[in-house]
Order: sequence, then C-alpha cells, then structure tokens
Amino acid sequence: MSTSSGCGCHETVSPSQEQVDRFPWREFGLLGVAIAWFGVGLVLSVRELLPLWGEWLWFIPAYLWVGWGVLTTAGQRVLKGKALDENFLMAIATIGAIAIGELPEALAVMLFYRLGEAIQDLAVDRSRDSIRALLAIRPDLANLKTAAGFEPVPPESVAVGAEILVKPGERVPLDGKVLSGESYLDTSALTGESVPRSVQPGEEVLAGSINQTGALTVRITRPFGESSLVRILELVEQARQQKAPTEKFISRFARRYTPIVVALAVAIALIPPLFGGSLTQWGYRALVLLVISCPCSLVVSIPLGYFGGIGGAAKQGILLKGSVFLDRLTDVSTVVFDKTGTLTEGSFEVTQVQANPPWDEDTLLHYSAIAESQSTHPIAQSIGRAWTGPLDSHRLQTVQEYPGRGVRATLTNSKVCDIYIGNERLFQELGLAPLPKSPNPGTRVRVAFDGQDAGTLEVSDRLRDDAPQAIQALRDRGIQRIVMLTGDSQQVGQAVGDRLGLDEVYSELLPEDKATLLEKWLREPRRPGAVIFVGDGINDAPALALADVGVAMGGLGSDAAIETADVVLMEDSPAKLVQAIAISHRTRAIVWQNIILSLAVKLLVIILGTLGLAGLWEAIIADVGVALVAVANATRAAKG
Repeated sequence: MSTSSGCGCHETVSPSQEQVDRFPWREFGLLGVAIAWFGVGLVLSVRELLPLWGEWLWFIPAYLWVGWGVLTTAGQRVLKGKALDENFLMAIATIGAIAIGELPEALAVMLFYRLGEAIQDLAVDRSRDSIRALLAIRPDLANLKTAAGFEPVPPESVAVGAEILVKPGERVPLDGKVLSGESYLDTSALTGESVPRSVQPGEEVLAGSINQTGALTVRITRPFGESSLVRILELVEQARQQKAPTEKFISRFARRYTPIVVALAVAIALIPPLFGGSLTQWGYRALVLLVISCPCSLVVSIPLGYFGGIGGAAKQGILLKGSVFLDRLTDVSTVVFDKTGTLTEGSFEVTQVQANPPWDEDTLLHYSAIAESQSTHPIAQSIGRAWTGPLDSHRLQTVQEYPGRGVRATLTNSKVCDIYIGNERLFQELGLAPLPKSPNPGTRVRVAFDGQDAGTLEVSDRLRDDAPQAIQALRDRGIQRIVMLTGDSQQVGQAVGDRLGLDEVYSELLPEDKATLLEKWLREPRRPGAVIFVGDGINDAPALALADVGVAMGGLGSDAAIETADVVLMEDSPAKLVQAIAISHRTRAIVWQNIILSLAVKLLVIILGTLGLAGLWEAIIADVGVALVAVANATRAAKG
C-alpha cells in the first residue's frame, strides 16, 4: 500500500504532470485486503472471541499499515509548525479512539478515510481525460520534403518555408498553407466543431487537425513553437495557475477552519467534565467532531470543479487562461464587440455595381479590378474577386496610391488611360460633385475614367451566420448592455448595429479610442458586473488587455489578440462566447452545490455528535460519503 502523504486535498491538479492511464488495481487491492481483515476482526470482536490483548494484536498492526502515511505526514507537519491540517485531524481522532479502547473504530476511521482518499484521487485522475485528449493531439513526426524524398523528422526541426507531406489519417504537425492536394480536415480537437472542413491549395491548415481524405503538400508558415497546437497546449497547461475567487476562499477557509475545529474539540473534551460530565464520554464526542470536521470534500472538490470546467470548455474549443476568468464570466453586465472579423466575417464582397453611361457594369468592374490588382487591402481584393473573367493585368503600367483615399492607375493599350478609384475625399480633390448618401449599409467605392465619373461599387462585409442568434442568447442570459466598436464609418457601423439590435454603436474609432472607452466603462461607479471585450485583430489588443475578460476569436485572430486575451475561442463564432458563459454558470453552480452540501452535512453530524446522537461510525461514513458525492458532482463540470 502506498504510504504517500495523507489526503489528496492539497494535490495540484496540473495537466503537465505525467499520469498513468490505468486503474490503480494495486492500491484498491490492498485496501480490499485491509477491509476484509477489518471485517473478520469486527466479527470476532462482536462475538467476544477476541480478548483485549487479541484486539490489540489484530487491529493495531492493520491500523499502522493503513494509516502510516497519514501518521508520518501529521508528525512531519507538527515538527514544521504546520500541524493543523486534515492529516492531523485524522491522526488525533484515531489515536484518541485507541486511547479510550475503541480499536475497531480507530481502524475503521483510518481505513475508510484512506479508501475515500483513493476514490477521490481516482476521480481527480479521471477528470483529466479532456486534457489528456488535448495532449494526445501533439504529433511526433512531420514528413519533410528533401532532395531524396520525404523524410520523417521531429516537427520542432522543420523551418518556416519548408514543405511537408500530410497523408490521409495523419495529424497536421505544423501550421501552414496548402500547396497541392484537396482534402477534408477534422478540426474538432482545436475548435470543438465536429463538421470536417474542406481545404484546397492556398488555404491555411492548423497543427493538430486530422487529414481525412487526400494527401496534402503544405508549406510551413510558423515554427512549431508558435503553432496553433502548441499555443493551445500552453494555454491549457497554464490555466490552473490563476485560481478563481471561490477556490481561493476555500483555501483560506480550510487554513482557518482547522484550528477552530481543534479548539472546539478540546473545549468539548475538557469543559463538560469540569461540571461533572464523563471525561470518556465527552472525549469520544470530541473525537467525533474531529473526524467529521475534515475539510477534504471542500478542498478537493472545489478545485476539481473548476478544473473540470476548464477541461469541458477546452473540449468545445474554448480556452480559458485561468479559473478566475471562468468565475468572472458568471457575472457579466456589459459585452463589447469589435465589428470586423468578430460580428462580421471580415471578408468583403462587391454587392452592387452601378455604371454611368457610356460605360457598362462589366467594363467598370473589369478596369477597377485591374487598377486594384496590386493592392492587399481587403476592399481592393474583394473587387478583384468580383471580376471572374480574364484580368488583362499586363495593361497596368503605373499605380499611384493616395493613403486613406484610394489609387490612380495608368493603363496602356486601352480606351481608358487613367483610372481613379477611392472614396469621396479623393473625388472631392478631383473636383467631382459629391454623391447623395446611399441607403445601403455597405462601403461605397467611386470610380473615374480619365477624370469622368464612371460609377460606383458597393462593398459589404457579411454578418457572421450565428451573430444574430448569439446576440439574442446574450439577451436571454440577462446581459444588460451589448455594444459594438468599429473603425468603419458611422453609417456602416449603425447599419450593423440596427440589424443585430445592439444597445450602442461607436464608429470611426482608432485602437486607442477603443481602449479609452473601455477604461471609461470600467471606472463607472456602481458597475453592476464584469465588462467583456471580444475582438480578433492586433488593433484590439489594448482593449482586450483592459477588459475584465478579454475574449479573442482565435481561429483567424491575430497572435497579439490571442496572447493578450483571457479567453480564446478557437472557432470564429460569437455563439462560442454564449457557450463559454453557459459553462461558467454550470461550473459555479456545481461548486456552490458542493460547498452547501459539505457544510450542511458536517454541521448536522457535529450537532448530533456533540449531543451524543452520532458516533465515530456515523462520522466517518458521513465524512467519506459527502466527500465522494462532492467529487462525483464536481466531475460533471468536465462534460462541458
């Protein structure tokens, strides 16, 4: 039997620790032998077949064998001046029982305490399954393309720009872009999304996803240490470093609770005999108090509940950087969203083409696509995607940029020589009359051919499919204020806000403006709850850092946003925020169920024991029972 120190109450539940993924048969087998030994001795004792010296020879060796770890740990902590913990409670209670001649009860207390401890440890180990599943997605090899063919190498040794082969059934070892091949990827371990994602040449693949159907040649875009997979593992491993307020409360409670219990037990044992009570009777009642007062059910189940909540969220593609943020999500009054890439897809498309005679729509779109063909601006790229015919980009001779306004492109061998494409500010500089305001919510791009107004292109950013449902779900959860911040124009921002039914919309903001607004809301007196900020870009990093809970859209979000945020949604879906809040409420409910259950049962048995209506048997059954019920309840949080 293991002689490790006492109760597993103070064990740090860390997914980085090595775990033996098998049932502890030896531990439970030895406990089974001890229980059988105790049962035989109890029968012999009840039938008075054991004399007093026989009871000592039968029960005391078994007691020492079962409880040696608890006794030695208690002794070591006494020598260090840190005596008052659960090991001390069990040691003093059982030694006291031996002193008053209750040998079977002394062994029973220690035996069932150790059995409860073993079952608790097993429950803690099982609660790590979701974290083990994450750790299991770490690939061991990458098929690196070399002059001699493809060579299996450790992913850590593959440089950015190298090419690897990912065969069907293999995990993608590093982040990269597909060079050749088409396939479906299972990204459930990263995003919680069960539907396979189709990938083609030019599209990104993330480390940790499983290639299902076709072979892919991938060019590496990030070293292994910066890949999405490693980032996930680091976030999960660090998540336990920040304790939730409830978890800290229980730790402080246990440290102060034990001395009070010991003092109360001493008072019960000594004061009544001063007024004529039996020293043996009141000493026995004091021992009952010590047994039932062990805080294991609280100290084990509370951290286990939060750890289960973090693991359950990770299964759903929601990464929390600490249980403190899981706790804060239960008390939210304001949710602040960035617009582009968060509530909208950040993928622009041309929704309307309006040409002025003598030009037609195809001509307007074709020449606009040529003029913007060298730009990396999202709006410029959307114009290029809108033209599906031959581009004839060889006609493009020169491009002159007007920062924040547009471009001028000069073409050759064409009916049109100069193309101006940009916003109203650029066209006012050209001396062209301003256009009336458009009723449409998109961005309007004007086009001029050789100084003449040729027409306009309407470019819009699509709402995410689940954005309206996510906003409504937040309303249903009682969120008092939902706000959107954007750098877009007031017209575009307000149109999105109206479609989603948001409370407030702030437009034409710079990154520092977003941070200033966050600071203002955080400093509001009598603020009813936490302020959440949800963003995805590097420009959102200051606001993410300031918010009570910063939430990054991690699927396509920038590295700066993900590193700064407290919660990372691995799928770019606002609905994941609602799911994270639901998990936090579920976890908090489970934690408080355990607190109330543990304290209520302990208080009841303490009262009954003090009145002489409960003995050591009832105390140990209640103590072990409530601990096991609390631990079993805490493991529900891991279901997500």
